[in-house]
Amino acid sequence: MSKGKSPTANAVSAEAGRPKGRLLALDILRGITIAGMILVNNPGSWGHIYAPLEHASWNGLTPTDLVFPFFMFIMGVSTYMSLRKYDFRLSGSLLWKVLRRAVVIWFIGLAIAWFGLFLRGILNEATLWEAVWNFDHIRILGVMPRLAICYGTGSLIAVLVGRKGVPWVIATMLVAYSVILLLGHGFEFSDRNVISVVDHKVLGPDHMYADTIDGVRLKFDPEGLLSTLPSIAHMLIGFMCGFLLMGTKDNRERINRLFIVGTILTFSGFLLDFGLPINKKIWSPSFVLTTCGLASSFLGLLIWIIDICGHKKWCRFFEAFGINPLFMYCLGAVLSIVIGSVKIGDMSIKGHIYKDFLMPVCGEDATLASLVFALLFVGVNWCVGYVLYKKKIYIKI
Repeated sequence: MSKGKSPTANAVSAEAGRPKGRLLALDILRGITIAGMILVNNPGSWGHIYAPLEHASWNGLTPTDLVFPFFMFIMGVSTYMSLRKYDFRLSGSLLWKVLRRAVVIWFIGLAIAWFGLFLRGILNEATLWEAVWNFDHIRILGVMPRLAICYGTGSLIAVLVGRKGVPWVIATMLVAYSVILLLGHGFEFSDRNVISVVDHKVLGPDHMYADTIDGVRLKFDPEGLLSTLPSIAHMLIGFMCGFLLMGTKDNRERINRLFIVGTILTFSGFLLDFGLPINKKIWSPSFVLTTCGLASSFLGLLIWIIDICGHKKWCRFFEAFGINPLFMYCLGAVLSIVIGSVKIGDMSIKGHIYKDFLMPVCGEDATLASLVFALLFVGVNWCVGYVLYKKKIYIKI
């Protein structure tokens, strides 16, 4: 603390540098999820992943399975705050904003996928033309395209049916998806799973993610077309929690609302798990309810810690991720492609860091070295985010 300034003055100064209308607790939750997404996507070795940083192989839930749905929930909350400026009425300017942002997010996701193919093509001595036009195996869907679809579709649903109609849309989507899963072998990891069948028909296997479970390798996209339906419902639940959050300026009342909704959703999800197992890869209805409930409760907890108790120093690290979330996610993805593709000798940059440096430092403990690499990678990305944070640069995507 600089001489002559009180803690209150410092707090006011820090808040003054933040974009108008943003909630610190929401930015911190957003930052935690982005840091988490970068962390779990970049182990030192995919063969030696620290156990809590692994996704559930099929049914079930791990800490890693929470990061993406938490971000989807936050996007719903943020969408409520954004649409409130338009009084939740459809207009030409609102339609243009929503469609433009959805298209931009989608194409950024495609650009990252293309960049990986392009770089590998160049490094494998393909011609420039072959590398540039390497679209035969590009993955069409993924994290960014799913965010684009859910943001665009969810925003339009919210303004077209109104706040009172959104819960009915959520319920209809989840019930309809449950029926589709039950009738279409949706809980099987097989080529007759309706989610896989739709993606094969519409996208084609060359444009899908390949997964391996219990030794069985299958083209099965965890961000598939059909499973986007419950993801939209997921985003809309966040939208309704945004209504509860912004419906009062009393932080204690906000906490009460978020904890009550969080408890109801979490228990509902766990109960539904007995008939419709919690499964991230198909984004099952029980997964939607459980993760939205946990996200709501966690947001309430952060409001209590940060805004009521005033404990803010610890969260500056995550704020650097939270104020530029999509940019930071894209930065992590691009850096990961570069260090994983560019080789020095017969090994990638990532391989040298992991095997030649971290393994000896960690006493040849492959899992520990893998975890340390992931943490260091998050730290490198944070350095960029911190510079933007200090310079008050906000990159909107």
